[in-house]
Amino acid sequence: MEEIEKLYSELGGKFITPFNELKNKLHNVKAFIFDWDGVFNNGQKNINGSSSFSEVDSMGTNLLRYSYFLKKRQIPLTIIISGEKNESAFFFCKRENFNSSFFKAPNKLPALNFICEKENLKPSEIAYVFDDVLDLSIAEICGIRILVNQKINPLFLNYCIKNKLIDYVSASSGGNHAVREVTELLIGLNDNYNEVIRDRINYSQDYKTYIETRKLISTKYYTLVENKIEEAEPG
Repeated sequence: MEEIEKLYSELGGKFITPFNELKNKLHNVKAFIFDWDGVFNNGQKNINGSSSFSEVDSMGTNLLRYSYFLKKRQIPLTIIISGEKNESAFFFCKRENFNSSFFKAPNKLPALNFICEKENLKPSEIAYVFDDVLDLSIAEICGIRILVNQKINPLFLNYCIKNKLIDYVSASSGGNHAVREVTELLIGLNDNYNEVIRDRINYSQDYKTYIETRKLISTKYYTLVENKIEEAEPG
């Protein structure tokens, strides 16, 4: 067992797809897509229907994108797809220069098809991080599928495993920094974790270039209207 696999297994993560096979899958990934509720948070909403995120998870997404930048010399496509409208998600995507944020998309497959057509991607070139039933239409066809384990739905977890819908199950829940767990795992699978950390500590020239390039990304917002994706205002 490799060191990274051992560390994550001891943490409580489960590799449904063998570690080395998952590592090979990552070579083909060009985009990272995240669900929001239950992934960046525990799914609880405030009176305005919004749910929060943590800076711990935010740093994880940033380091993952930099890890990819070091390998490919470009920033990966990074997207949120949510079934609900969430002001915190809009703020997060804009601040972090994610490529796009999809909201009010309870049927997520049209969003995935739109992304693939617009960006000339195959589903096999996408890594998807999710937590619940409405995500499975995407998980069924994406290249890497990571389930945020809430530990309260063992039947759902068993269904996903039996139907080969997931590659890794997080040890952490959405309210306990699962995004940081899985983003660091993906960096480890990229074989450049130490370089990523050193460059961030030292604010290296490569990291500066990455940040300046990231700032050029202008977030686009989309929603689902009569089963079709349309560009929309986030407010």
